[in-house]
Amino acid sequence: MEKESRPSWEQPAQFVLACVSYAVGLGNVWRFPYLCQMHGGGGFLIPYLIMLVLEGVPLFYMELAVGQKMRLGSIGAWSAISPYLGGVGIASVVASIYLCLYYNVINAWSFWYLFHSFQEVLPWAECPLNSNHTGYLDECRKATATQYFFYRETLNITSAISDGGGVHVGQALCLLLAWMVVYLCIIRGIASTGKVVYFTATFPYLVLFVYLIRGLTLHGALNGLKYMFTPKLEQLANPTTWINAATQIFYSLGLGFGSLIAFASYNHHNNNFERQAIAVSLINSSTSIFACIVTFSIYGFKATLNYESCLERVKLLLLNTFSLAEDTINVDNITYWITELNKTHPNQFADLLPKLESCDLEAELDTAVEGTGLAFIVYTEAIKNMPLPQLWSVLYFFMLLLLGLGSMLGNVTAVTTPLRDLRFVTHYLSNETTNGLVCLFCLVLGLGFTTRSGNYWLTMFNDYGATFALLLIVLIEIISVCYIYGLEQFAKDIEDMIGHRPNWYWKIVWAIVSPLIIIMLFIFYIINYIMGGTPTYQAWDKDLGQSVTTPYPPYAQAFIILLLVSSIICIPLSALYTYCNRQRPESTISV
Repeated sequence: MEKESRPSWEQPAQFVLACVSYAVGLGNVWRFPYLCQMHGGGGFLIPYLIMLVLEGVPLFYMELAVGQKMRLGSIGAWSAISPYLGGVGIASVVASIYLCLYYNVINAWSFWYLFHSFQEVLPWAECPLNSNHTGYLDECRKATATQYFFYRETLNITSAISDGGGVHVGQALCLLLAWMVVYLCIIRGIASTGKVVYFTATFPYLVLFVYLIRGLTLHGALNGLKYMFTPKLEQLANPTTWINAATQIFYSLGLGFGSLIAFASYNHHNNNFERQAIAVSLINSSTSIFACIVTFSIYGFKATLNYESCLERVKLLLLNTFSLAEDTINVDNITYWITELNKTHPNQFADLLPKLESCDLEAELDTAVEGTGLAFIVYTEAIKNMPLPQLWSVLYFFMLLLLGLGSMLGNVTAVTTPLRDLRFVTHYLSNETTNGLVCLFCLVLGLGFTTRSGNYWLTMFNDYGATFALLLIVLIEIISVCYIYGLEQFAKDIEDMIGHRPNWYWKIVWAIVSPLIIIMLFIFYIINYIMGGTPTYQAWDKDLGQSVTTPYPPYAQAFIILLLVSSIICIPLSALYTYCNRQRPESTISV
């Protein structure tokens, strides 16, 4: 009766859209294109789609099945399978809290850029003047206007993680706004979320489609698309390509955080989650490819502009040095003239050589950028060169905001659903109060990321907060379902819910293939961490106008270890606590 009183989605479409909104996030826009660029363009799609079939869809299916069957959040669901597995759910909640703390800071950055887009001249379009108004600021001149705006105006970043600095008031206010928006979207649980996802799950596709049309009409867009769709099949022999494909599928679908289990727990008992799992997984991967096409069209535009600007500088240098007529050299014959002048004026050309830039379109396209560098620097670099840049900037950052917000709804639900499953929380706190307290808690802790060194800590949380933990969580989940709960019993439960048993493909992948892939990923990350030596981060050097690789100080390394083990340790501690509790009554009776 308690389970029957649980709220449910008004329509199956709300559940599907919530899963799409959660799974399709910032990683689809700024991580997947980077991996394509790094691993052979279109050739990367081969391992990516194989891993989708062998790892992504089956694990997505499994988490939805567990949530819908148990009708509980992650802690309650795994405790129902075995009392000793409650720690798996707790570990998921801890990982989700870590994600909530820093993920909404990125949404705050999107708000910051969105507000600054309503200006006659975009503030990242040109460098500010120095105090004497005789030239540009040195830091901006050595970097670029877009880098300067991100690192100095947006973050006001320090030169090292050890230099704390104060809170950036503008960023703190944007973070407060981001959490207020999240709270309003989840204030009444799925009753609110179910309505919000109609917008957060669909509007980004409209913006991406508009950007696709605009991107394809940009000068040089075809160079970027040709680069993307020309596969470098030799990359298939590189193990790192397959590892990154498996990792991208794993994190893009949001496995292990408990969000999918939480969302599925609000389904009706006979909801066909099998069809929904396949649909959402395919939508997520199709979105990654779609976003990649948009990104590479903009890559092509930016790379072509840089390449042609380089050629123009070389042309001017040659014209001025050799006193040639202005129409002698153009973009089409510049290579000929470089060869010719080298033959006819070897001494003069040798003196010129140190100043002569090497212009290479392929090298421009090979420059791979991911994460915030792609979203807030490369994209803004391209946007400022478009006609009506304010319009494209508003659309782009509003899309980023919705992608981030959609993922945040799932992240927060992964925390609030297990809390609402606790009787004393339900008895003493309303839905609105519980959700508000979780948002307030994350806001207060998240203010640390708005300090001048906050970006370094954000990068640390992103790199180490959930990487190892999620792999171990999902590995234990799949072993628990197949070998503790029992694959045959799990198949019966699925038949009870959707009317038929999972076929042999699902069983083989759950029992053998997926666990082996996850073990392989886990071993890879451990080896990579050990062989990598001292962990490093990218510190911004204002004197050089660029990021420099810097080792983390000892206390930061200790914090990294704490991040790595803090969620995982919940699993054995919870099992030990359950064991001790079960032993206590027996001891009392024997005495």
